[in-house]
Amino acid sequence: MAKHDTLSASLEDYLEAIFHIIAEKQAVRGKDIAKRLNVNNSSVTGALRVLAEKGFINYAPYDVITLTTEGTRLAEDIARKHEALRDFFVNVLYIDESEAEDVACKMEHALSRIILDRLIRFMEFVESCPRSGENWVKEFRNHCEKIPDNTVPYENCEICISRCLDDMKKKKEHLDDESQETFLGKLAPGQKGKILKIKGRGGIISRMAEIGVSPGSIIEVESVPPAGGSIDVKVKGYHLTLRKDEASKITVEVICPGCS
Repeated sequence: MAKHDTLSASLEDYLEAIFHIIAEKQAVRGKDIAKRLNVNNSSVTGALRVLAEKGFINYAPYDVITLTTEGTRLAEDIARKHEALRDFFVNVLYIDESEAEDVACKMEHALSRIILDRLIRFMEFVESCPRSGENWVKEFRNHCEKIPDNTVPYENCEICISRCLDDMKKKKEHLDDESQETFLGKLAPGQKGKILKIKGRGGIISRMAEIGVSPGSIIEVESVPPAGGSIDVKVKGYHLTLRKDEASKITVEVICPGCS
């Protein structure tokens, strides 16, 4: 049985690289990994042998590389940590994307599952709580850019509270509108919703339960492939593809972008 704690940060980077290359090209060869990680071929060969010995990949010289079931789950977990950290730095702390990407790559190896889950829940809270939302985060950005260090802008608090009350009224009107309750499959790319109900069993529904998706989770539609038989979503930091019939079993409350 492969163990997560037996992998070094470097080997985790190799596993994550394989995961992303598979998503982009469906097939992985050593030269693809070397190019992505900017390392030499001999380093790639050594890393692949270790990952194969530990049961994370299927590897043979001159053949395509694939992930085992255990390798896929671990690589997915590593990628999830990276994206959650990057999104937090960029969307909440307003860090430059290139710096956020670099720091996330370094920190992901030390992030425990409980801290990762709490970080994702915090971002969900910021998006859905009427006392916070996008405007609240933007105020933090203004504070960083315009307010000197060690200065508390008390004079702005009254304005902020007044705006918060107005936003809460808008959100209440939004929640009272029954049309905002719909099926996940009816959301457009870029739209987000709070999950209200999940029906059905098996398949992707079981997978969602396995990764902690439940009523209250925030889910975002990332894209709808041209064929139209499925939708790509992001939830709890995971990227999932749902068939239309599976999406029709998930009821969501649309998150109103103008109310946050």
